[in-house]
Amino acid sequence: MSLVRLNIKGISYSQTQNGAYALILSEVEGDRKLPIVIGAFEAQSIAIALEKEIKPPRPLTHDLFKNFADRFDILIKQVIIHKLVDGVFYSSIICERDNIEEIIDARTSDAISLALRFDAPIFTYKNILDKAGIYLKGSEQDKMSEDDEDDDILVDQLVVDEEEQNSGSTDYKKLSLSELNSLLEQAVVAEDYEAAAKIRDEISKRN
Repeated sequence: MSLVRLNIKGISYSQTQNGAYALILSEVEGDRKLPIVIGAFEAQSIAIALEKEIKPPRPLTHDLFKNFADRFDILIKQVIIHKLVDGVFYSSIICERDNIEEIIDARTSDAISLALRFDAPIFTYKNILDKAGIYLKGSEQDKMSEDDEDDDILVDQLVVDEEEQNSGSTDYKKLSLSELNSLLEQAVVAEDYEAAAKIRDEISKRN
């Protein structure tokens, strides 16, 4: 399976749930985005790593890991979002020490926090991006979704990080599938990825 490189587009604060954030990844050579709902601590850690000028007075957990790895000559070479099961991303951290490569399982938010600190590239497999990526109306990729029965915005599936998988979906349980699909379309057009992820997660549970 071919790998697709991703960049971090940004972090969006949840407008519907206190303490929740949407981490937006985008493919390097394409228009699709991969939103992941993460917790406040993970969002803070990623934001600090993105803003190089911000230095916390004491090391955060991911900074501590970086210091530990540097002391023992452990290098993170890359992060791969390698699996998508029941609306959950699974990631691997590819490490190297003494020319020996190791693969470590990690939550996606933690893996990305560490990738930023090690300047390591982030990848996912093409089939995962095909399934979970979204792109907005007006992009060239819309031509590929002409057969989509719902609308001309391709939204194959939005997913959430492990710890946020079941949060925030209660408000949508009483809605019908047609109502959920309508709300999903509105959320994607408005680029409200955090809400879209939760709506799509509720839809996926019923299918």
